[in-house]
Amino acid sequence: MQNNRLFNLSRWRLASYYAGVMGLILGLCGLAVYEMTSQDHWRSLDQELTSLAGTLHDGLEPLLQQPGQLEPSVKQILPNLCLGTVACPRLPQRSHILNATQQPGYYVRFLDLNGQLLATAGENPPGLAFERETTRQKPLTDQKGNRYHQVSLQLKTATGEPWGYLKVGRSLVEYDHHLHTIQGFLVWGLPIVMIVVGGASWWLAGLAMEPVYRSYQQIQQFTADIAHELRTPITAIQATLETTLNAEPNAEETHSTLQTLKRQNYRLSHLIHDLLLLSRMDLTTVNPTQFTLCCLNDLVEDLTEEFAGLAIAAGVLLSAKLDNQANIWVRGEEEQLYRLVGNLISNAIHYTPTGGEVTVMLETDKQQAIIKVQDTGIGIASENQSRVFDRFYRVDTARSRQRGGAGLGLAIAQAIAVKHRGSLTVESELGQGSLFTVQLPLVSAPIVQS
Repeated sequence: MQNNRLFNLSRWRLASYYAGVMGLILGLCGLAVYEMTSQDHWRSLDQELTSLAGTLHDGLEPLLQQPGQLEPSVKQILPNLCLGTVACPRLPQRSHILNATQQPGYYVRFLDLNGQLLATAGENPPGLAFERETTRQKPLTDQKGNRYHQVSLQLKTATGEPWGYLKVGRSLVEYDHHLHTIQGFLVWGLPIVMIVVGGASWWLAGLAMEPVYRSYQQIQQFTADIAHELRTPITAIQATLETTLNAEPNAEETHSTLQTLKRQNYRLSHLIHDLLLLSRMDLTTVNPTQFTLCCLNDLVEDLTEEFAGLAIAAGVLLSAKLDNQANIWVRGEEEQLYRLVGNLISNAIHYTPTGGEVTVMLETDKQQAIIKVQDTGIGIASENQSRVFDRFYRVDTARSRQRGGAGLGLAIAQAIAVKHRGSLTVESELGQGSLFTVQLPLVSAPIVQS
């Protein structure tokens, strides 16, 4: 298949389509995972800051007395609180939710109603814009380019007057690092995965196309064999006609020419008939309801009598052995079963030298009717036994052509056996003869009403 341009091109296309579709699916899945991870991480961060801001809001409002003024008691809640823009020292952490304000990356900012900074706790990002909205879906950026997520709440005094604004935020360094890690995995991992998918696609495309390629080869071989088989009689006919036309008219030669044409025409007709039979059997769906009961005892006896003359002419002893006295019945098409066993007997006689024996045996087991055709002929080499049922294959080409065979007899026999839900096998040893065994499903004997 590697040397066939048509199949290589088809394989490349199939692999490319598969890899492209898989790449699109993986890319969309990666993008979806990235977006879901980003949104989930953002929601977790927002919930954390909202919870922290709500806790501060609830704890601070009862302590606030005058708008824009921080009471000393606020220090009890935020010990690291620093007035104005003075940097705040880090204090030992305690096991409380508000200790998050003492961790790196967190900050708390107090602003008056005009947006002037009153105090900070934790980090103090420079240059953050003043905003009155309570939540923000997009990150803020300070003068240094660092990104922060911030939650804003309005504070009121204990008497309910507007006091100012509480801003609780967190640096997005960890958040961005996490997203950059995912981005890097997708950017570098997806091409590597696509290389693996491409290799797997090429391999799978080869596996998928292998049966098609074998069928293509069989069709090519079948076409070449048909052309070869048709060429011989057509060439003979052409040569005979040209010789006759170039010679003087003679009744005896004309009769001889017509006999030659008759033989070649018979060979062509027989070949075409066999090819049509194989084609019909390949295309026809098996319908067991069309089968009828067939008695194999009568079939074997009739065939033995029919081929007795051919066996005598070939100097071969033909005999039949029916081990079971009762009739053996199968369901099928009697004409095709007749052709099946007849092909095996004819083949055995053709390949058995003078003085040899051909024996037809009919046996049964619990579920199968068994027909065996054994000869003492030339036999089949072990490396050729798997090919004897191929169309146009001959074990002895010269001998087959002398008998007018086209190499379709065993192929037809096997097709008939398979159509009848049976099997056809061969056991042979070179120079010791062959044994062909047909197994067909056994049925009960029909009830004869008196």
